[in-house]
Amino acid sequence: MLIKELSEKYNEYIIDRRRYYHQYPELTLQEIETTKSIIKDLKEIGIEDIKTFKDFYGCVGILKGGKPGKTVLLRADIDALPVLEKTGLPFASKIEGKMHACGHDNHIAMLLGAAKILFDMKDEIAGTVKFLFQPAEELAVGAKAVVEQGVMDGVDACYGIHIWSMVDSPKINMEIGERMASCDNFKITIKGFGSHGSAPHLGHDAIVAASGVIMGLQTIVSRINNPLNAAVITIGVVDAGQRFNIIADKAVLEGTVRTFNKKFRMEIEGLIRQISNDIAAGYQCTAETEYSYLTGAVINEDQHLVDIAQNAVKKLYGEDGLTELEKMTGSEDFAYLMEKAPGVYGFIGARNPAIPGSEKSNHHECFTVDEEALRRGAAVAAQFAFDFLTEK
Repeated sequence: MLIKELSEKYNEYIIDRRRYYHQYPELTLQEIETTKSIIKDLKEIGIEDIKTFKDFYGCVGILKGGKPGKTVLLRADIDALPVLEKTGLPFASKIEGKMHACGHDNHIAMLLGAAKILFDMKDEIAGTVKFLFQPAEELAVGAKAVVEQGVMDGVDACYGIHIWSMVDSPKINMEIGERMASCDNFKITIKGFGSHGSAPHLGHDAIVAASGVIMGLQTIVSRINNPLNAAVITIGVVDAGQRFNIIADKAVLEGTVRTFNKKFRMEIEGLIRQISNDIAAGYQCTAETEYSYLTGAVINEDQHLVDIAQNAVKKLYGEDGLTELEKMTGSEDFAYLMEKAPGVYGFIGARNPAIPGSEKSNHHECFTVDEEALRRGAAVAAQFAFDFLTEK
């Protein structure tokens, strides 16, 4: 039986699994019951070789083919978000304040579907397939953790896909080049000296200094960065002041940095520290910066793997199954896997005008998907793995 036919055979299973996991979302670093359910599902498929991770949840199922060969890893992330769901779906989240608003329930279901398809074909497979159900993507710590615990050891190629509301269902995007930006976070603590609001000359105003720092940091993007290189510096938190008539002695800024350029990414921390220190000093304040590197950019650099992924879509659904999608400054810790082995990362459409909520952005409280896309996601993952392992 062909992969497309198997995906149709297991369509109801894939949708059922999506709806089950959608009802029981678990937040980053809390995916304990999700992991237990995935292990149970893998065993029911027939995959008994399952590894778990120390100090993290998630798991990896291992399927050895009937012939020796290479190893390919297929990945799904499994964590949810602290969002109160308002979709009104009959299978909406049963856990108040938690929701699979980024679509990771769909990723779990598609990868389980791919596992069922490939298990049925295991005698034809030359090599090994690893099915990685990765924890803690939303905080960009899960991929790094599982890589450090050896999940990529012996892997020759990796594959990931994200369900995406900006793509029409059931189109799939697989293309060469920059796909998602790196992500780093920072926290700047500005310290001044408090005084009465009527006598600012007796204090050192941390709020005014913070305002200068906020504006100054934007010059990193507008005046230091090459304008041909996409980069974003956003201040998302400003915490300062106690009362309307008191000069604040402290202000805390928190923000994020996104870029695709590896060299410039490494320069930004020093620029943020220098600009913050110098501007704060100009207001007789001090600035202390904490900087965290979270994940690199997702860049499809291997043309051969992109070709395999695109051809997998074409084999199953024709040229019309593919679509184009601009790169984005959102981030994905799949980049850690790609540092260890060549990989390809794509997107599958969620949007269908006939389905309310499917046009909402990922992370929205009303976000949902066109489930007709899910069997395609499972089929393409399986086809990619099979073609990569069996190519001459």
